Amino acid sequence: MTALDKILHLTPGERAVAVRNVTGTLAVFDSHFPRFPVLPGVLILDDIVRTARLAAPGAPSGTVWALADVRRVRYRHFAEPGDQLEITVDVTEATGTSVTAKAAVRVAGRDITTVRQLRLEPAGGDREAS
Repeated sequence: MTALDKILHLTPGERAVAVRNVTGTLAVFDSHFPRFPVLPGVLILDDIVRTARLAAPGAPSGTVWALADVRRVRYRHFAEPGDQLEITVDVTEATGTSVTAKAAVRVAGRDITTVRQLRLEPAGGDREAS
């Protein structure tokens, strides 16, 4: 459902920075607090995972990185229509079987979401990544 609009920086195995524009035409705003539309936190987390996949080194042949665990997620402020999310993911550890990272999402230089630990693992061939 979500998509990144632009990749600002990419160093596989180290860091990725991406941008997502929150448009007021997203269908989710019809039902997610219609009088005070805010982007659901799960969609912000999905954008973080997408950016983490970019930051991760190449997965073992025939697999993709899938979310395995996320810890210490903090939603500090709302993301509203018209906002531009800047998503930064820094890889803190990478092995052949997992990638651990931390992330921050900012709007106009202000942290709106932080993730202290996110772990990706290779998904099996029969499991589809979003």
